[in-house]
Amino acid sequence: MIKNILRIILLSVFFYSSIYAQSISFTFDDGTLGDRPGYSFEKWNALLLQKLKDNNVKATLFVTGRGKDSERGKYLLESWNNDGHSIANHTYTHPNYNNPKVTFEQFKNELLKNDSLIKQYSNYQKYFRFPYLKEGNTKEKVEAFRKFLTEQHYKNGYVTIDASDWYIDSRLIKKLRTDPLFNIGKFRKFYLEHLWSHAQFYEKLAFELTGRHVKHNLLLHHNLAAALFIDDVIQLFKEKGWKVLSAQEAYTDPIYTQIPNNAGESLIYALAKDSKKYEGKLRYPAEDSRYEKQKMDDLGL
Repeated sequence: MIKNILRIILLSVFFYSSIYAQSISFTFDDGTLGDRPGYSFEKWNALLLQKLKDNNVKATLFVTGRGKDSERGKYLLESWNNDGHSIANHTYTHPNYNNPKVTFEQFKNELLKNDSLIKQYSNYQKYFRFPYLKEGNTKEKVEAFRKFLTEQHYKNGYVTIDASDWYIDSRLIKKLRTDPLFNIGKFRKFYLEHLWSHAQFYEKLAFELTGRHVKHNLLLHHNLAAALFIDDVIQLFKEKGWKVLSAQEAYTDPIYTQIPNNAGESLIYALAKDSKKYEGKLRYPAEDSRYEKQKMDDLGL
């Protein structure tokens, strides 16, 4: 009897700890088709996919459609789809919906045009990610597009952890163009420290808001930095005790069903804004090159 009770308690502890353990998934935005210093597009894209495969990680590629009907674009989509990663919508030309010149009708057509291109792939998923994580500069635009997403049976491809990996990548490329022999280990160190610090910030915020560990979704970009360092990123989180999930598994967390009043940025950022408890603690825009520029200048990166 006592043994059975102890067994039930241990199983319960294991069950709830597995649910509430710190966890993370990876999504990649855009779908870059260009060659990079020392790496053809095909080489660095294959490198990224191989590292994901080696670590048994399934991600989601939120792809923009422009250029993806080319031979190289089709290769990109097929390579990710064939490796079992989800293909999702990031508009056709990556417009900023917060721009007053971008109307609801224009933005709606961006989703539809891209949808017609990506829906042929077997791992196509009806998730939509706003470019720049901007969901509209007026209440009317926000509400109109939310209604449109529902009508199209799309879900918002929220992120919970936002970062400036795109800026680090741009500096990496610039450095390698001028100095091909530059020690990229310095970029690796900065990249890992940057992502880890942001993960800690959003994890703390999420726990304060919900009282639990959410299944996080880290926004990265399809770029050279990810191709070079994603295995180190995955290993870092594992060493810190985080469980690595597929993006689809992360999206089963009920937090992704919440609809914040403060639309835009990371979902955690938006919910924190809604709470009105973090005034002065949340910078806007949440991620921008200005926050990392001086640090990278000082390090010679």
